[in-house]
Amino acid sequence: MGDQFEASAYLHTYTEAVDWINGLIPFGIRPGMSRIEKMMEMLNNPHRRLKFIHIAGTNGKGSTCAYLTRVLLQSGYSVGTFTSPFITKFTNRFQYNGEDIPEETLLAFANRLYPIVEEIAATELGSPTMFEVSTALAILYYAEECVPDIVVWETGLGGRLDVTNIVFPVISVITNVGMDHTDVLGDTVEQIAFEKAGIIKSGVPVVSCVEQPGAVEVLRTKAEECRTTLYLAGEKFSYEYTGEQGPYQTFHFKGPFREYDVEIGMKGVHQVANAAGALMALEILRQYMAFVMDEEDILKGFRETVWAGRMEEVSSAPRIVLDGAHNPEGAESLRKSIERHYPHERLILMMGMLSNKHHESYLKHILPIVDTLILTEPDFRKKMDAAALHELAEGLMHSYGKPGLQIIVEPDWKNALELLKSRTEAEDLAVVSGTLYLISDVRAALLGQTDSEKGW
Repeated sequence: MGDQFEASAYLHTYTEAVDWINGLIPFGIRPGMSRIEKMMEMLNNPHRRLKFIHIAGTNGKGSTCAYLTRVLLQSGYSVGTFTSPFITKFTNRFQYNGEDIPEETLLAFANRLYPIVEEIAATELGSPTMFEVSTALAILYYAEECVPDIVVWETGLGGRLDVTNIVFPVISVITNVGMDHTDVLGDTVEQIAFEKAGIIKSGVPVVSCVEQPGAVEVLRTKAEECRTTLYLAGEKFSYEYTGEQGPYQTFHFKGPFREYDVEIGMKGVHQVANAAGALMALEILRQYMAFVMDEEDILKGFRETVWAGRMEEVSSAPRIVLDGAHNPEGAESLRKSIERHYPHERLILMMGMLSNKHHESYLKHILPIVDTLILTEPDFRKKMDAAALHELAEGLMHSYGKPGLQIIVEPDWKNALELLKSRTEAEDLAVVSGTLYLISDVRAALLGQTDSEKGW
């Protein structure tokens, strides 16, 4: 497909294309649908030809996407998966049947979008952003190149004004609601729920594991307005953790159509809720949309789902676990997950954060179980200084810190990683947590990956 654009190649290599898209980052995240609508209109609305499962939520979006993708592939369907941020390489965002978009295909579609972006940039709408162009590229890829049976479609931020909301899905999923991106989405659970509920569409069933009464009310009101069914955990379906079976967590799922005993290979207390929400969405596909999925394939899919950087053990000597928990709810899950899955003598935690989050609440959840805290900085423009993080931790140590807690400040993450490795004895557990920008670099270093690009 690469040569059909030779005559008008604005960008000549994959690297140029990625640099061009990332070069739009200064235009920021500008909530609103006007630019993506204009791009789609100029491309003849390719998104209208696809079936989407649209996923929003504070935590667990990526894992839910991973479960849905794995089970649908196992059941013989072709699947597009659009997620962010990526862990290793820009192409990770755009997957088809579990494989990244080929570099030359990305280049070709970037060249299709280049003149359109320039044209819109010259109007009062202003330049489309990096995320808008990535979203348009994903739609083109799925609508024109690979045409999957279904696209698993993750929101970037919020829901109502997120550019991914251009699509009209067959199912919407809202995993949960927590305090994250409060600078953009509002600083109460209800305000954040309102933004997430923006993906609920007329007549499109919505699945959610949201628990806070105020947030549930927001979703319920929106579902009623849209005259659609809200499949809420605890009402229309339920799930109960039943223990460990070798390397698997097990849970019992009871839905409106059938019951299952499910095993999942992903660690973390929160993964049971993510898997249950994904299973409810799959049940709707099966029951109402003529998707054929055998129970055997469904269960095998859940068992085999993996997702990089989420309670992922990347080294056994020393034992190092990576987890992209970066908000209070994530920290609470991380703490419970460590207690459930990883017995240890001492816990050495290395963390790095962006500057726009609720780090005080995060530290309150995690400090009580940490023996050594190594504070570092992600290699990213919006990083939080390790010194500022240190000040926060120092202020909380007296009330929340474990007796004898030691804090080390090492802004260079590579040096911090060496410290982490050298201080972790055989019976100890090392955890790297915080922003995925840090996780992706550490993961690449530990797994010896050379083409790690990382980014939002």
